[in-house]
Amino acid sequence: RNDLLNEIPEVDAWFGTMELPLILKQFNADYKSELIGERLLATPKHYAYLKISEGCNRTCSFCAIPLMRGGHVSKTIEEIVTEAKKLVTMGVKEIMLIAQELTYYGLDIYKERKLAELLEQLSEVKGLKWIRLHYAYPSKFPEEILEVVRAKKNICNYIDIPFQHVSNNMLQRMRRLITKEETIELIKTIRSKVPGIAIRTTFLVGFPGETEKDVDELVEFVREMKFDRAGVF
Repeated sequence: RNDLLNEIPEVDAWFGTMELPLILKQFNADYKSELIGERLLATPKHYAYLKISEGCNRTCSFCAIPLMRGGHVSKTIEEIVTEAKKLVTMGVKEIMLIAQELTYYGLDIYKERKLAELLEQLSEVKGLKWIRLHYAYPSKFPEEILEVVRAKKNICNYIDIPFQHVSNNMLQRMRRLITKEETIELIKTIRSKVPGIAIRTTFLVGFPGETEKDVDELVEFVREMKFDRAGVF
């Protein structure tokens, strides 16, 4: 912030992603708890993205998000449920849960992973037809959420889980904190606990130190796993 103030002095004020109270203060507006969840939709009105946390505690060597957005900060379950209810009153039928690191949710404020409990409570919101999970980190994946996904009719049998690579050489270089063997075991677990689940993933190729052998290993992995969707960067 200080660097920006010095470099671009003509800007009146700078605000971070978690600083709504400061923005309101700048305009002499009252910040009241009943405003939590109030928002304008930039998406078609039948669906909305719902951010459950900000920042990330992971140390992936290719990523600058922790530097830009800081450490992981979860919203409370009550806040998220309140926002979901308000979205439903606006006509939203589907919410997509997003975060820089979805599966870490709750560790900072509840001292344990709470994504499963959050899903339980969101699934009870009347009028919410679909709940979808995006950006679930594979390392230390909280498998208890799979039981909730299978049990609740309004939680989609879908998960967006960025594997990034499968070669142990690259996973180590990327500091992903998971091995090829653990990755394959996790995919088998997800598919066995939620039959028919759609898995969407992403891969990062061309990272420093990657060899032809690493690429061949990744290609074979994609062939074998038959993901429903994949993005390659």
